[in-house]
Amino acid sequence: MHQSIRNAVGLVPLALVLLAPAVRGGESDALPPAVRNANAQLLSQFFAQGGVSPAVLEYRRKLQEYQAARAAFDEEAGAYWSQISEKRKGRNAKRRSGQQVTLDDYVLEHPPLYNGPKRPVNPEPEETPDRPTKKPIPVVADLLRAAQELYQFTPQRPANEVEFKRVYARYALASGLTREQAVRVYAFETGGTGSYDVQAGIEHGGKRAISTAMGYNQLLTTNSVELLAEQGHEFIRALSDKVARTSGPARQSLEHKLTVLKKMVAHAKSVPDTWSEHEKIGNTAQGWAMHAMVLDIDIGPMLQTHKLLTSVLFARAKGYNRPLSAAELEMMNLTGDGTGLDMVTMPQVMREQVPTSNFFQRGGYERNPVAIRHNTVAKLLAVTDTRMDSNSNNAGARELAGAF
Repeated sequence: MHQSIRNAVGLVPLALVLLAPAVRGGESDALPPAVRNANAQLLSQFFAQGGVSPAVLEYRRKLQEYQAARAAFDEEAGAYWSQISEKRKGRNAKRRSGQQVTLDDYVLEHPPLYNGPKRPVNPEPEETPDRPTKKPIPVVADLLRAAQELYQFTPQRPANEVEFKRVYARYALASGLTREQAVRVYAFETGGTGSYDVQAGIEHGGKRAISTAMGYNQLLTTNSVELLAEQGHEFIRALSDKVARTSGPARQSLEHKLTVLKKMVAHAKSVPDTWSEHEKIGNTAQGWAMHAMVLDIDIGPMLQTHKLLTSVLFARAKGYNRPLSAAELEMMNLTGDGTGLDMVTMPQVMREQVPTSNFFQRGGYERNPVAIRHNTVAKLLAVTDTRMDSNSNNAGARELAGAF
């Protein structure tokens, strides 16, 4: 209301100017009739509009058009995404009971995309509600500080990039990953140039972290917590074997690392084994300290390996024994094992017909131009392969391939 009053006050001088000739007793007769009529019409419109400017009226008209178009779209999209959810529940139920999933278990139409008018810009200044300050995204310095403060531990960094790649290649091969899987996923995730401590956003000239995703396979803090909880026993066994083979000061350093690792694993296991619980830890200094292990020459390669290996083992546990291509493995890496396996187990003829929307929530899909543009499973896998092909020629990818 105060905005309208302010606009009315701002336009009063104009009204007075328009009225002034009439006040000067007869001088208005000197004005041509067309001008007098125009003045009268402007005054009539001004007061009929409650003192609101034409620009504001035009904004309100456009806003109503936008809101009507958006409401119609949201009704249509809501029905579509409800159908996606119901089909997904049906597929999961079929799989649990051992039934075959068929083409009828997917939504075969593509989702509606909004193409109506854009939200207009309000010509009047608007009061914007205070938004809560975003929590800063931790970077390497924060992870190292948390590890030192909470565990009195500093990760052992590699002497150079090649050393990390060699340790990673050796452990990955011994664990069952292939060179193709490791190198091509690395090429996709980092552009074929990323270092062992590369962080999303701080790459290719970027200056600001956009997430905690780090390293060759872009682990989030939650990934690190989850892997320590679920694979920690394997990490402890592997590091214990190395301690047993080492002597002198180097052994003392490894023994301290092993003690810290055991504490981290115990902390990670202290909550229920769910993504949401691990995410809660990942958003604390304790989770940052655990994430610092991505940088360690002994633990980092194991974390990077198991980020992919868990998907391979998940597929085998579900009866899918054919080797996963790198693109298929990346789908599981990106979308989660269950959703990714849904795509991976699909015959090629179905991949060419099933829209990618079947594997997304609405918000995630509408923010994903790649999934929208390459809108079937076959197209999405093909573009992933194409990007892997291209990025595998970059220096970092070639160096990793050589490490294998």
